[in-house]
Amino acid sequence: MTTATSSAKGATSIKVDYLARVEGEGALHVKLKGDRVQDVKFKIFEPPRFFEAFLRGRHLNEAPDITARICGICPVAYQMSSVHALERALGIAIDPAVRLLRRLFYAGEWIESHVLHVTMLHAPDFLGCQDVLEMAREHKPAVEMALRLKKTGNDIMTVLGGREIHPVSVCPGGFYKVPRKAQLRALKDDLQWALESSVALARLTATFEFPDFEQDYEFVALSHPDEYPLNEGRLVSNKGLDIDAAEYEDTFVEQHVKHSNALHSQLRERGSYLVGPLARYNLNFDKLTPVAAAAARELGVAPPCLNPFKSIVVRAIETIFACEEALRIIDAYEPPAEPRVEFTPRAGTGQAATEAPRGLLYHRYILDDRGLILAAKIVPPTSQNQRRIEDDLWSFIPGILHLPLEEVTWKCEQAIRNYDPCISCATHFLRMTVERE
Repeated sequence: MTTATSSAKGATSIKVDYLARVEGEGALHVKLKGDRVQDVKFKIFEPPRFFEAFLRGRHLNEAPDITARICGICPVAYQMSSVHALERALGIAIDPAVRLLRRLFYAGEWIESHVLHVTMLHAPDFLGCQDVLEMAREHKPAVEMALRLKKTGNDIMTVLGGREIHPVSVCPGGFYKVPRKAQLRALKDDLQWALESSVALARLTATFEFPDFEQDYEFVALSHPDEYPLNEGRLVSNKGLDIDAAEYEDTFVEQHVKHSNALHSQLRERGSYLVGPLARYNLNFDKLTPVAAAAARELGVAPPCLNPFKSIVVRAIETIFACEEALRIIDAYEPPAEPRVEFTPRAGTGQAATEAPRGLLYHRYILDDRGLILAAKIVPPTSQNQRRIEDDLWSFIPGILHLPLEEVTWKCEQAIRNYDPCISCATHFLRMTVERE
């Protein structure tokens, strides 16, 4: 629901009470004075769910399954960040075959999540449709292709995780069960089709009309010396950041703001930053797989790409990468001797970050000598992007105030969807104080 006065020039405010085509419940309030923006608030009012508190006192083996429930779209991201952090606390070195399977698992999630966002949540904005149902009437082949593409990603998650939503196979040290080679090979025909179709999807997104809007971002993402980042790497930026995940809390700080039930994250003494596909892409373009890199060059979006609206093209290119990477891993796969490494619980602290479809996801756990979780910290991608979203709107809105107010409101919603915000993920924690007299 949106409310506003009739003309953009004379407007006093722009209000979007419920943002559409995002996961979770959020709103936007923009205060105007003439042609000047007075205030911007990206409001997250979905109730906090206290996952960090739920984890306290639980055994470490429970953490991957509990954290998977934070999100039904990217459960693998939460499981992978969880097990990597726990394994660092326990000093576990996993089998190389397990490492490959985890990349394949993550690739499946990237495919299903990216395709969901690109075609069903964001593309309607560029095609002038209210939703994907209207889009399906006017662009039926594209929607049918997207549904099959998404299913291809879900099928990978089912084979590796036992089910496509909240998978149950991941554990510290590996998996409870690993697939046979024949199970993975059975995915190849669909993946080969998906690779070709994801190139077609990228070409479609590149035909969209994009606002002339670029920003001087500090991009933050993982970087690995040999591969496009999914599970592992150092945290780097285009402005000099280069740290291990163990240094995350020395470098980034979270703040509670009144208009959001999700904490705002920022770089200490530097302010907002951007995580997600655009950040990964600009920082790791040279690690893209061949078909993905060729598509990027063909479509004219090779880095530097500083327009957040073009993130829809970048997500499509990352989908190409995920299909290529999945095929590579399936061809190379040899089952590990054992599905998981046995370990003895010990006291310790472990931190890890992985690349969820929406961007950097950080986990930290403190364990006692029985393997019980004493404390947990989770920083989702959307909470890291919140301040950046507001900063972008401050810069974007003045350039569109000449338009009718209804169109300004639409474009503000579209701008927020550039980041594919997962509001349900972000409302994981609320700092509360009680004042008594």
